[in-house]
Amino acid sequence: MGDLLLARHGETEWSRAGRHTGRTDLPLTPAGEAQAKSLAPLLSGRTFALVLTSPLVRARRTAELAGLTGAVAEPDLREWDYGAYEGVTTADIHRTRPTWDLWTDGVPPGRELPGESPEQVGERADRVLSRVAGALGEGDVMLVAHGHLLRVLTARRLGLPPADGRLFRLETGTLSRLSLEHGRPVIAEWNTRP
Repeated sequence: MGDLLLARHGETEWSRAGRHTGRTDLPLTPAGEAQAKSLAPLLSGRTFALVLTSPLVRARRTAELAGLTGAVAEPDLREWDYGAYEGVTTADIHRTRPTWDLWTDGVPPGRELPGESPEQVGERADRVLSRVAGALGEGDVMLVAHGHLLRVLTARRLGLPPADGRLFRLETGTLSRLSLEHGRPVIAEWNTRP
């Protein structure tokens, strides 16, 4: 059974500013490109049974700069749909909703963005985990995506509810690895940088 490797995309202008970046398709900053390139040595010598990326440019570019080839865009790996909170910082939200928490409260719908609950993001994560299950039997699988989505996916892989993704802080341009110990999913590495 292979390991499930997770790479969060490199820095964007909005991730640096702490703005919720769901469907907005932003490029990497120069620092984000450097973060993505720095993942290459961590992946050197590994072969993957499957490489999936979010369809958004920041994830696809991270995969490319990290030296991953043959990546397939997977729509279910896109980031949380933040609805009306797209582009807004948590500090700004707290000005009108001081007790708001993404993990328990979700987001209000936006004009063009419906927004998602933690459970809806969890359903997408579960579909990704189902998709990669067969490939994990053949070797390692690599996913390149976004912070909140990968945190939910980690919670689901560990058998936890989607909202428990709040327990796994995930930095931009990092590599994490989920493995098995005695047949149970475990975190083997988290937020690794060279």
